[in-house]
Amino acid sequence: MRVLITGGTGHIGRATTQRFLQNGWDVRIVDLSPDFEMPGVEYAQCDILDYASLLEHMRGCDSVIHLAAIRTPFLAPGHTIFQVNAAGTFNVFEAAAACGIKRVVQASSINAIGAFYNTVEIHPQYFPIDEEHPAFTTDPYSFSKQIDEDIGAYYWRREGISSVALRFPGVYASELITSESYRERIMTARKLLDELVNKSEAEQQAVIANIRQQVLDYRAHRPFEFRPEQSPNMLRGLYDDPLFGIYIADRFNFWALLDERDAAQSLEKGLTAAYEGAHPLFINDSSNAFLYDSRTLVRLFFPEVTHIKTDLSGSSALLSIQRARKLIGFEPEYSVQNKA
Repeated sequence: MRVLITGGTGHIGRATTQRFLQNGWDVRIVDLSPDFEMPGVEYAQCDILDYASLLEHMRGCDSVIHLAAIRTPFLAPGHTIFQVNAAGTFNVFEAAAACGIKRVVQASSINAIGAFYNTVEIHPQYFPIDEEHPAFTTDPYSFSKQIDEDIGAYYWRREGISSVALRFPGVYASELITSESYRERIMTARKLLDELVNKSEAEQQAVIANIRQQVLDYRAHRPFEFRPEQSPNMLRGLYDDPLFGIYIADRFNFWALLDERDAAQSLEKGLTAAYEGAHPLFINDSSNAFLYDSRTLVRLFFPEVTHIKTDLSGSSALLSIQRARKLIGFEPEYSVQNKA
């Protein structure tokens, strides 16, 4: 199989390329970097907004992995994010149609429904959240990912291109998840949650109400959106207060995470599984990042959500991967459970 990977120089792209090379596939990568080298890979500099260039590099390929995007809202202004992510995705599918390619796998995000980058509160209707759940996006990056999924559906209707839009959470290198600093943060969070659970219900509610208001006040200023003077490391300070960090980051990400090698696995299976149509799929670990009791997390941080749609026992993920299991055979091979 000859595969084109857009945006393949990032860590997900590299992990995916290594997996594809082990399969004996031919891999062609296009990205913005003028000088990228990886043994066994054909590389070309290409901007996905340059349709003619993209079309030329796509010729001769059997399928496409589309990873190229502006990956967070604080890297560029909203109009640029939407142009690159949405118009770029349209170009990828349009070029695939022109080349007769019938399988595209694109990287979406859990933010396609509204998550970490939201400017306001999020209101899940039930847990675990699945692909039937309505979206509540309020930031340009998340909205662009929502539109990317619609583009996949459009090209299924128009051109018969089958695709999956993989809703990745934070994707981590294995060495980060097993690092001492990561372990320390998780142990601190678990201890803090245990202390909260041991308080009276009234005390719990008071603590959560206070931290919730702090988070919403912070989000009201749209801190994750682009400002020229803003440091790329702005997120580091969010964890100075552990409970604030849990509420603003982990809660708004539904405690989801994924090993980069499982991201690569899902991209491979998105290409090879037998299916038709365009499908958004949650792709994440089967457990929550804290390995904490999931029903307790819901009770503490989403007390208004009383509808538990399917099993949520133990530390089960709050984002369902059942559809990914059924459609493409995805199952985490590098679960955080195995690294605890």
